[in-house]
Amino acid sequence: MKNCQEFYECYSPFFGNDLVSVVEIGSQNVNGSIRDACPANFAYTGLDFVSGDGVDIVLDDPYKLPLNDESADIVVSSSCFEHSEMFWVLFLEIMRILKPRGLFYLNAPSNGSFHRYPVDCWRFYPDSGKALEHWARHNSLNSLLLESYTSDQTDDQWNDFVAVFLKDERFLSDFPKRIVERKEDFNNGVVYGSSGLIKPVFIPEDVKKLLAIDLIIKKQIKINLS
Repeated sequence: MKNCQEFYECYSPFFGNDLVSVVEIGSQNVNGSIRDACPANFAYTGLDFVSGDGVDIVLDDPYKLPLNDESADIVVSSSCFEHSEMFWVLFLEIMRILKPRGLFYLNAPSNGSFHRYPVDCWRFYPDSGKALEHWARHNSLNSLLLESYTSDQTDDQWNDFVAVFLKDERFLSDFPKRIVERKEDFNNGVVYGSSGLIKPVFIPEDVKKLLAIDLIIKKQIKINLS
Protein backbone atom coordinates (compact mmCIF):
# COMPACT_ATOMS: atom_id res chain seq x y z
CA MET A 1 0.00 0.00 0.00
CA LYS A 2 2.80 2.41 0.92
CA ASN A 3 4.65 1.78 -2.35
CA CYS A 4 1.49 2.36 -4.38
CA GLN A 5 0.70 5.56 -2.50
CA GLU A 6 4.19 6.83 -3.28
CA PHE A 7 3.63 6.00 -6.95
CA TYR A 8 0.46 8.10 -7.12
CA GLU A 9 2.03 10.94 -5.14
CA CYS A 10 4.91 11.10 -7.61
CA TYR A 11 3.17 10.53 -10.95
CA SER A 12 -0.52 11.42 -10.71
CA PRO A 13 0.09 15.22 -10.77
CA PHE A 14 1.44 14.88 -14.32
CA PHE A 15 -1.96 13.80 -15.65
CA GLY A 16 -3.52 17.20 -15.05
CA ASN A 17 -7.24 17.68 -14.60
CA ASP A 18 -8.39 15.27 -17.29
CA LEU A 19 -10.35 12.15 -16.36
CA VAL A 20 -7.71 9.50 -15.65
CA SER A 21 -8.56 5.84 -16.23
CA VAL A 22 -6.84 3.30 -13.99
CA VAL A 23 -6.90 -0.46 -14.56
CA GLU A 24 -5.76 -2.89 -11.87
CA ILE A 25 -4.61 -6.38 -12.81
CA GLY A 26 -5.28 -8.84 -9.99
CA SER A 27 -7.72 -6.62 -8.12
CA GLN A 28 -9.48 -9.01 -5.75
CA ASN A 29 -9.29 -7.68 -2.21
CA VAL A 30 -7.66 -10.55 -0.32
CA ASN A 31 -5.86 -8.74 2.51
CA GLY A 32 -6.19 -5.10 1.51
CA SER A 33 -6.62 -3.30 -1.80
CA ILE A 34 -4.39 -0.77 -3.55
CA ARG A 35 -7.60 0.70 -4.97
CA ASP A 36 -7.68 2.65 -1.68
CA ALA A 37 -4.43 4.41 -2.66
CA CYS A 38 -5.82 5.68 -5.95
CA PRO A 39 -6.89 9.36 -6.13
CA ALA A 40 -10.65 9.62 -5.63
CA ASN A 41 -11.18 11.49 -8.91
CA PHE A 42 -9.62 8.74 -11.05
CA ALA A 43 -11.87 6.19 -12.83
CA TYR A 44 -10.97 2.71 -11.58
CA THR A 45 -11.55 -0.73 -13.11
CA GLY A 46 -10.46 -3.92 -11.35
CA LEU A 47 -9.67 -7.07 -13.34
CA ASP A 48 -9.10 -10.57 -11.97
CA PHE A 49 -9.58 -14.17 -13.09
CA VAL A 50 -11.99 -14.82 -10.21
CA SER A 51 -14.95 -12.83 -8.94
CA GLY A 52 -14.82 -11.14 -5.55
CA ASP A 53 -14.51 -7.90 -3.64
CA GLY A 54 -12.80 -5.29 -5.83
CA VAL A 55 -13.32 -7.15 -9.12
CA ASP A 56 -15.26 -5.29 -11.81
CA ILE A 57 -14.40 -7.58 -14.73
CA VAL A 58 -13.68 -11.31 -14.51
CA LEU A 59 -11.15 -12.47 -17.11
CA ASP A 60 -11.91 -15.47 -19.28
CA ASP A 61 -8.24 -15.65 -20.21
CA PRO A 62 -5.59 -14.20 -17.85
CA TYR A 63 -3.48 -13.24 -20.87
CA LYS A 64 -6.20 -11.37 -22.78
CA LEU A 65 -7.54 -8.15 -21.31
CA PRO A 66 -11.07 -7.30 -22.55
CA LEU A 67 -10.24 -3.64 -23.07
CA ASN A 68 -9.62 -1.53 -26.16
CA ASP A 69 -6.20 -0.57 -27.45
CA GLU A 70 -4.81 2.60 -25.84
CA SER A 71 -7.74 2.95 -23.46
CA ALA A 72 -6.00 3.22 -20.06
CA ASP A 73 -3.89 6.02 -18.62
CA ILE A 74 -2.47 3.89 -15.80
CA VAL A 75 -2.27 0.16 -15.20
CA VAL A 76 -1.31 -1.09 -11.75
CA SER A 77 -0.59 -4.58 -10.50
CA SER A 78 0.51 -5.63 -7.02
CA SER A 79 1.27 -9.15 -5.77
CA CYS A 80 0.01 -10.65 -9.02
CA PHE A 81 2.91 -11.20 -11.43
CA GLU A 82 4.49 -13.87 -9.21
CA HIS A 83 1.30 -15.91 -9.79
CA SER A 84 1.29 -15.46 -13.57
CA GLU A 85 2.92 -18.43 -15.27
CA MET A 86 3.75 -16.29 -18.34
CA PHE A 87 3.87 -12.74 -16.99
CA TRP A 88 5.76 -11.54 -20.07
CA VAL A 89 2.66 -12.28 -22.19
CA LEU A 90 0.51 -10.29 -19.77
CA PHE A 91 3.06 -7.46 -19.88
CA LEU A 92 2.53 -7.07 -23.63
CA GLU A 93 -1.26 -6.99 -23.12
CA ILE A 94 -0.79 -4.22 -20.57
CA MET A 95 1.29 -2.24 -23.04
CA ARG A 96 -1.47 -2.74 -25.64
CA ILE A 97 -4.22 -1.19 -23.52
CA LEU A 98 -2.10 1.71 -22.28
CA LYS A 99 -2.32 5.07 -23.97
CA PRO A 100 0.97 6.24 -25.53
CA ARG A 101 1.83 8.35 -22.46
CA GLY A 102 0.42 5.73 -20.10
CA LEU A 103 2.24 4.27 -17.09
CA PHE A 104 2.44 0.74 -15.73
CA TYR A 105 3.10 0.32 -11.99
CA LEU A 106 4.35 -3.16 -11.12
CA ASN A 107 4.79 -4.45 -7.58
CA ALA A 108 5.92 -8.05 -7.09
CA PRO A 109 7.80 -9.81 -4.29
CA SER A 110 11.56 -9.99 -4.39
CA ASN A 111 11.48 -12.61 -1.66
CA GLY A 112 9.01 -14.19 0.75
CA SER A 113 7.26 -17.46 1.46
CA PHE A 114 5.85 -19.82 -1.15
CA HIS A 115 2.16 -18.94 -1.55
CA ARG A 116 0.01 -20.52 -4.25
CA TYR A 117 -2.85 -18.47 -5.69
CA PRO A 118 -3.34 -20.81 -7.47
CA VAL A 119 0.38 -21.07 -8.33
CA ASP A 120 3.48 -19.21 -7.18
CA CYS A 121 6.14 -19.08 -9.89
CA TRP A 122 8.43 -16.06 -9.69
CA ARG A 123 10.41 -13.55 -7.61
CA PHE A 124 11.68 -10.26 -9.08
CA TYR A 125 15.22 -8.89 -8.69
CA PRO A 126 16.95 -5.59 -9.55
CA ASP A 127 17.44 -6.49 -13.24
CA SER A 128 13.85 -7.65 -13.79
CA GLY A 129 12.59 -4.21 -14.85
CA LYS A 130 15.25 -3.77 -17.51
CA ALA A 131 14.56 -7.29 -18.74
CA LEU A 132 10.91 -6.38 -19.31
CA GLU A 133 11.97 -3.18 -21.07
CA HIS A 134 14.17 -5.29 -23.37
CA TRP A 135 11.25 -7.66 -23.93
CA ALA A 136 9.11 -4.72 -25.01
CA ARG A 137 11.78 -3.52 -27.42
CA HIS A 138 12.11 -7.07 -28.75
CA ASN A 139 8.40 -6.81 -29.60
CA SER A 140 8.84 -3.49 -31.45
CA LEU A 141 7.51 -1.30 -28.60
CA ASN A 142 9.12 1.97 -27.52
CA SER A 143 8.42 1.30 -23.84
CA LEU A 144 11.00 2.08 -21.21
CA LEU A 145 11.64 1.58 -17.53
CA LEU A 146 11.43 4.92 -15.71
CA GLU A 147 12.61 3.50 -12.38
CA SER A 148 12.66 0.45 -10.16
CA TYR A 149 13.74 -0.43 -6.65
CA THR A 150 13.43 -3.04 -3.91
CA SER A 151 11.72 -1.74 -0.79
CA ASP A 152 12.86 -2.55 2.73
CA GLN A 153 10.91 -4.96 4.90
CA THR A 154 8.24 -3.46 7.14
CA ASP A 155 7.25 -5.70 10.04
CA ASP A 156 7.16 -8.82 7.88
CA GLN A 157 9.21 -11.05 5.57
CA TRP A 158 8.50 -9.29 2.28
CA ASN A 159 10.75 -7.11 0.15
CA ASP A 160 8.73 -5.64 -2.73
CA PHE A 161 10.20 -5.10 -6.16
CA VAL A 162 8.60 -1.99 -7.66
CA ALA A 163 8.94 -0.81 -11.27
CA VAL A 164 7.34 2.01 -13.25
CA PHE A 165 7.18 1.72 -17.05
CA LEU A 166 6.26 4.33 -19.68
CA LYS A 167 4.38 3.04 -22.72
CA ASP A 168 6.16 5.29 -25.26
CA GLU A 169 9.52 6.96 -24.70
CA ARG A 170 8.37 9.99 -26.73
CA PHE A 171 6.59 11.18 -23.58
CA LEU A 172 9.57 10.86 -21.25
CA SER A 173 9.71 14.61 -20.64
CA ASP A 174 6.11 14.54 -19.34
CA PHE A 175 7.29 12.71 -16.20
CA PRO A 176 10.32 14.52 -14.72
CA LYS A 177 10.07 13.18 -11.15
CA ARG A 178 10.96 9.79 -9.66
CA ILE A 179 9.86 8.02 -6.48
CA VAL A 180 13.43 7.23 -5.43
CA GLU A 181 14.35 10.93 -5.41
CA ARG A 182 12.65 11.32 -2.03
CA LYS A 183 12.25 7.72 -0.86
CA GLU A 184 14.73 6.35 1.68
CA ASP A 185 13.63 2.82 2.60
CA PHE A 186 14.81 0.97 -0.51
CA ASN A 187 17.88 -0.51 -2.18
CA ASN A 188 19.09 -1.45 -5.67
CA GLY A 189 17.35 1.46 -7.35
CA VAL A 190 17.42 1.87 -11.13
CA VAL A 191 16.57 5.17 -12.84
CA TYR A 192 16.33 5.83 -16.56
CA GLY A 193 19.33 7.78 -17.81
CA SER A 194 21.61 6.76 -14.93
CA SER A 195 24.08 3.91 -14.93
CA GLY A 196 24.58 1.58 -12.02
CA LEU A 197 22.43 0.97 -8.97
CA ILE A 198 21.27 3.48 -6.37
CA LYS A 199 21.98 2.17 -2.85
CA PRO A 200 23.32 -1.16 -4.11
CA VAL A 201 22.87 -4.14 -1.80
CA PHE A 202 23.93 -7.63 -2.82
CA ILE A 203 22.94 -9.57 0.30
CA PRO A 204 19.16 -9.96 0.78
CA GLU A 205 17.72 -8.37 3.89
CA ASP A 206 16.72 -11.78 5.30
CA VAL A 207 20.29 -13.04 5.00
CA LYS A 208 21.70 -9.89 6.61
CA LYS A 209 19.39 -10.38 9.58
CA LEU A 210 20.33 -14.06 9.88
CA LEU A 211 24.03 -13.21 9.74
CA ALA A 212 23.55 -10.60 12.46
CA ILE A 213 21.73 -13.11 14.66
CA ASP A 214 24.43 -15.71 14.00
CA LEU A 215 27.11 -13.23 15.03
CA ILE A 216 25.27 -12.42 18.27
CA ILE A 217 24.90 -16.12 19.09
CA LYS A 218 28.58 -16.81 18.40
CA LYS A 219 29.62 -13.90 20.62
CA GLN A 220 27.35 -15.15 23.41
CA ILE A 221 28.76 -18.67 23.11
CA LYS A 222 32.30 -17.29 23.25
CA ILE A 223 31.45 -15.30 26.39
CA ASN A 224 29.88 -18.33 28.05
CA LEU A 225 32.85 -20.53 27.23
CA SER A 226 35.30 -18.00 28.60
